[in-house]
Amino acid sequence: MADFHHDEEFRLHTPEFNELNKKLDRREFLTKTSLGIGALAVGSLFGNSLFGSSPKTSAASTGDLEADILRALPHFAPKAKRVVYLFQSGGPSQFETFDYKPMLANMMGQNLPDSVRKGQRLTGMSANQSALPMVPSFCKFNQHGESRTWMSELMPFTAEVVDELCIIKSMHSEAINHDPAITFFQTGNQLPGRPSIGSWISYGLGSDNNNLPTFIVLVSKNGQKDQPLYARLWGNGFLPSKHQGVQFRAGKDPVLFLNNPDGYDGKDRKEMLEYLSKLNQMQNAAYGDPEVDARIAQYEMAYRMQTSVPEVMSTADEPNEIFEMYGPDSRDSGTYAANCLLARKLLEKDVKFVQLYHQGWDQHSGLPSGIATQCKATDQATAALIKDLKQRGLLEDTLVIWGGEFGRTVYSQGKLTANDYGRDHHPRCFTMWMAGAGVKPGITYGETDDFSYNIVKDPVHVHDFQATLLHLMGIDHERLTYKFQGRRFRLTDVEGKVVKDILT
Repeated sequence: MADFHHDEEFRLHTPEFNELNKKLDRREFLTKTSLGIGALAVGSLFGNSLFGSSPKTSAASTGDLEADILRALPHFAPKAKRVVYLFQSGGPSQFETFDYKPMLANMMGQNLPDSVRKGQRLTGMSANQSALPMVPSFCKFNQHGESRTWMSELMPFTAEVVDELCIIKSMHSEAINHDPAITFFQTGNQLPGRPSIGSWISYGLGSDNNNLPTFIVLVSKNGQKDQPLYARLWGNGFLPSKHQGVQFRAGKDPVLFLNNPDGYDGKDRKEMLEYLSKLNQMQNAAYGDPEVDARIAQYEMAYRMQTSVPEVMSTADEPNEIFEMYGPDSRDSGTYAANCLLARKLLEKDVKFVQLYHQGWDQHSGLPSGIATQCKATDQATAALIKDLKQRGLLEDTLVIWGGEFGRTVYSQGKLTANDYGRDHHPRCFTMWMAGAGVKPGITYGETDDFSYNIVKDPVHVHDFQATLLHLMGIDHERLTYKFQGRRFRLTDVEGKVVKDILT
């Protein structure tokens, strides 16, 4: 490539360019005058200074002028500039964490009344049980903070920040098994193929950092792999591929295929990408494939990430008190605690959506020891993230979310003993919390019955949660759409309402 210093000389030596040129007609004019999307992408290699644009990357055009005007984003002033979603995969039991039910203490082993169950659907794992024996929580609960919120003894660190939390006890979902339930939370539909929340936000709002992806995913290495996680949970679905989540991993290669191959020093990488971009521009002009633009953007992002990723992944400059705050695991790259610390660093860099996944909450048996282990692995780091964001002035415009895909049943699945029992899936009511930007701190929203089996006040559906999240980011969930196969899709499908009572 060093021989080709000028475009014309490059074309003379490359017959393929001449062949493509014959197909360009008026589209070539747009490319040559730097008005094509691909030409703008070339400028991003130089920090956008080539065209004098601002550092912020705008959202992608749909190619539909009316749709672009309707979804001009943000729709209103956002309360949150960024989101960190701590997803507890497997379905944490609300009985052993946040939903205190003292009446159950005297009902050990009694069958769940039919008047409570109301014929509701059971999973295949407990549908054939001859009885549904109820079991109270083995944990002690105490009131904490100025809000006097009841909290399990398994979460002493979270109890310290309870006055920052908006605890929602009335979440509910239709999905009763893990895969459809997690897919529903992340994409708004139980069936795979839709864009994830982070992808929708990337598509709608663009990026505030040109050197890191808008949407980054971290998966704990110390979570029990009881239920699988699939990359489609952070996939772009039918949106352009540049909006998919990028998984950062522990180890010397945090992002797959980012490092240069052995024996290549990368000195001419920028020049190579410039010529590759020219080829892709001509391909796009000839065939009009929007994925070509996405491919250009991804190559260039990878180039910039070769410098930015090692910097953000390094915790060498973190003081000892920060590691002590997040807990001993925070020095072990890839653990939940280390990922919480990394999430804070990414949020400081204005990454818009950071998603943490921690597996291991699916306690069908051995619940007392199993959930105690999970809480020990996550509680301190979760609370530390809240404290760390607050002390850095980031909590006021960062939304923090904690929760899983559903809750657990009041009855034991299978054998019931005082020291060994489990709980089945329960989507009818469960608990999650939000904190930070735009959310009322120190409140509990929604109520369940004495068995935490049915909601008795202020239900919040998964689509309501999604609509509220988008609202906090300055997005009207009904207006953020994408036309695919003749229909306009959105994250909340045809449902969802903003839960205004929890907003400041």
